[in-house]
Amino acid sequence: MTAFKPARVLFLLLIALLPASAQWRNLPTQGIPRTKDGKPDLKAPAPLRPDQKPDLTGIWQPAGAKYLVDIAADFKPGELPIQPWAEAITKDRSTWVHSGEESDALCLPPGVPKISATPNPFKILQEPGLVAILYESFGLYRQIFMDGRELQKDPNPTWLGYSVGKWEGDTLVVDTTGFNGKTWLDKVGHPVTEALHVTERYRRRDFGHLEVQTTIDDPKAFTKPWTVTERMELLTDTELIESVCENEKDVKHMPGK
Repeated sequence: MTAFKPARVLFLLLIALLPASAQWRNLPTQGIPRTKDGKPDLKAPAPLRPDQKPDLTGIWQPAGAKYLVDIAADFKPGELPIQPWAEAITKDRSTWVHSGEESDALCLPPGVPKISATPNPFKILQEPGLVAILYESFGLYRQIFMDGRELQKDPNPTWLGYSVGKWEGDTLVVDTTGFNGKTWLDKVGHPVTEALHVTERYRRRDFGHLEVQTTIDDPKAFTKPWTVTERMELLTDTELIESVCENEKDVKHMPGK
């Protein structure tokens, strides 16, 4: 885990503590189990769809900004299977001299899985043949196709890649490839390449808690696949709000500029 400048860490922590905003106020979410005092019962059993598949529908938010700052935060020094060139560039980026080169600093998509670690809500919409994720950050979306199609061998590179999914018991397994290699995995600056393959495993532990296990497989940047587990919390009685990155004027004030 890399050392950070205190001001930058404080900034990220403040972001993580910002309350969720909404377009509609005082509008209770339908279908939410509640306690006797009317509060959402987030420990109630996870819901099922009519086809008996787990229902992941809802608005979710990471439980903090830990993995946005450093996706490898749970690894001890020397444990992360990172290639020498990738480790060197991460150390260089962690000085914040290159912070203006980070994609989201330039109003460009943060990539996968970084976008899910950003402490802003995202909404999962679930149908039998398709799961869609709407991100409040940047107004982005992902389509996870559940119709049995296979990932293309040579797709047009994109920021968020192409995703297919399947159920393994109570867990939604999502494979994503086709990245452009222009994003960072976190604020520290762990790099990726166009060879990145991300596997996410979504499991709703109970009504209000979602566990997302993410495996990073990028043979050009790491010596073997590695995994991190993040926990998401359900947001109730709220909705997503438009969040647009526009009229960017910050990069010129960042270190190194």
